Amino acid sequence: MTTVFITGASSGIGAALAAAYAKQGAKLGLVARRSDLLTQLRLSLDNPELHSVYALDVTDHVALSAAAANFIDLHGVVNIVIANAGISVGTLTEYTEDLAVFERVIQTNLVATVASFGPFIENMKQHASTQSCRLVGIASVAGIRGLPGAEAYSASKAAVISYCESLRVGLAASGIRVVTIIPGYIDTPMTRVNTYAMPFLMPVEKFSAGAIKAIAAGKSYQVIPWQMAGVAKLLRILPNWLYDYIFLNAPQKSRTKI
Repeated sequence: MTTVFITGASSGIGAALAAAYAKQGAKLGLVARRSDLLTQLRLSLDNPELHSVYALDVTDHVALSAAAANFIDLHGVVNIVIANAGISVGTLTEYTEDLAVFERVIQTNLVATVASFGPFIENMKQHASTQSCRLVGIASVAGIRGLPGAEAYSASKAAVISYCESLRVGLAASGIRVVTIIPGYIDTPMTRVNTYAMPFLMPVEKFSAGAIKAIAAGKSYQVIPWQMAGVAKLLRILPNWLYDYIFLNAPQKSRTKI
């Protein structure tokens, strides 16, 4: 039976992935800050008795490591770890008060991804020769090129992409597959606050189905939806002058204290 550990599990992409994996009969470890939402989620899933909940902040590395150790103790082998916890807010470097927000975004989106994977690697190395083992980083199309007004978010997601690539190559000989999932606009509470048009907006359930397929296949890099994959490829090759011209007046996410 597949075992899956998911951070940021209480809503949005995390909750949709949890529901889809539960329908497949997986045993889940669900991490989020609010215990009430985690409990509601667990009870709503297929076979709720199979799943464990860990109410913690992913920036608390001691608590996160303890949750990982408990999940390993319960199940012996962990097949999939999905580092999904993330914050998306607007930040502007010119505002001194945004520095603390920037740090929080980096700690949650990037550093917590590292902290989520680390406790499981030795366990996976012991079992990767006989079982499927995946470390999954949830990045964003916003990490392909820097978006105006999203300095912290774009920087953090670009770093997740590069980090997962580095880790993928480093762990290749172990049999552990590192999968980078690049969501476009997905219909979740995080995107519903946006006041601008979101091209190719995808229902979260459809996204989770595509992500799970990519994870099972051990794909190194997958942009979802497919239309946004074409946009991502184009963004990568645009010369700076043209990119700057196109995005000079692009809409920006509102600055928010967190």
